[in-house]
Formats: sequence, structure tokens, C-alpha cells
Amino acid sequence: MQPDFEELIFPPFEGFPKKGFDFLRRLKKNNNRDWFLKHKSEYEELVKFPMQCYVASLKPLFHDFAPEFDLNPKKSLFRIYRDTRFSKDKTPYKTHSAAHFELKKKPKLFDGAGYYVHVAPGEVFIGGGIYIPDNDRLKKIRKALVERSDEFLSILNEKKFKKMFKSLEGSKLTRPPKGFDPAHPMIEYIKFKQFFVGLEWNEEACLKKDFLKKSADAFAVATPLLRFLNEAIDA
Repeated sequence: MQPDFEELIFPPFEGFPKKGFDFLRRLKKNNNRDWFLKHKSEYEELVKFPMQCYVASLKPLFHDFAPEFDLNPKKSLFRIYRDTRFSKDKTPYKTHSAAHFELKKKPKLFDGAGYYVHVAPGEVFIGGGIYIPDNDRLKKIRKALVERSDEFLSILNEKKFKKMFKSLEGSKLTRPPKGFDPAHPMIEYIKFKQFFVGLEWNEEACLKKDFLKKSADAFAVATPLLRFLNEAIDA
């Protein structure tokens, strides 16, 4: 397979640089516009560019297990700038680096299940699922849980899935949602308001080149869950 143009621009991922974490720590202590503008080139070199290299190197691996997802080193990254309009915390910059991989050829507001990677001093998270589905999407997922319960349970009980993630994560209702029998065999899953799985690693884990393969392996194991959720939403 010929490499994509983006893969030629960005060199192979060799691990996130330790200096990138040092920059994020300094940003946390100096989270203001003047300081950031003076050090923006460090952000570009030590934080943004390594994440772009990671995404570009991850893209061909996704061809083997989830080719329907879009990995773009220029578009998949979250911006460093915080949206402070509705937050009491008015610090202007995020102190982590993150990327999100969504389905190709879907409307901008499709908001389905996707993959996520989050890198910050002291915490690294990778995973996938749907974090805040709106009411319509939530109803469709719950409908699929009832109508395709055997398929859903087979995903959660698959050997590699259980070993990798242990169980489904997400906040839950304390009571069954309206219209569902409290005695329904799937009621504990129907109570979920979020549906995702993930792994937390220490900072050192992503300093190494093999973070690419480790994260790709986890994304691959999560893929059947994401497909179930997206098929439910798209029904």
C-alpha cells in the first residue's frame, strides 16, 4: 500500500518527547496568553508535532481493523485553546494534548462513537466509545441493546475485550429510564448514559516507540463496541 501524503510529511512516531511534558507542566504554571505566545514555538515542536506524527503513524494500522475511521494529523487533534464561555475556569489553554478519530463521510454533527487519546503530565488515556450522546442517540442505543442483546453481550464477553478493558464504563441512571421494565435482563446496561472503554497508563508509557502498537492493539479490541454503537445510532 502506498503511503498517504500526510504520512510522508510527518516522520515515524518515536514516542512523545519528555520535553513536551515539561512544556505542559510549565504551561500549567503560566497559563496566560503572554507566556504562551512567547513559547508557542515550543508547543508546536514538542507537543503538537509529536501528536501529529503519532496520528500519521497510527493511520495505516487502522486500515487493518477500522478503515471506516478518519485519522488526519492536521484535523484529528483538539485545539490547545479552551472554550471558557461557560466555565468558571478562565485559563485560556489546555494543559494536555488530545486527538479524536471519527467516522469518515459523516455529517459534522453526527457525533457518533469514536476513538480518543489524551496525553498529559502524569496521565495517559486511550479508549473509545460515545461520551455524551444526546437523547435521540441514547434512545437508539437502548433500542439496540434490547433488540441485539446477544450481539452486545458477546462483544463485552469476548476474551480479548475482557482482558483488555474488564468492563464497560460510563455514568448510569440510578433508576431504569422511562418505558423500560426494571426486571429486563439488560436493564443494567440500559441505565448507562455513556458507553466507552479505556486504559490509563503512566506518563512513561508514551515516551517509547511501542506506545504506537500498544494503543493500536487497544483500539482494535474496542472496535466491535464502537461499530455496535454507530450501527445503532445510524439505524
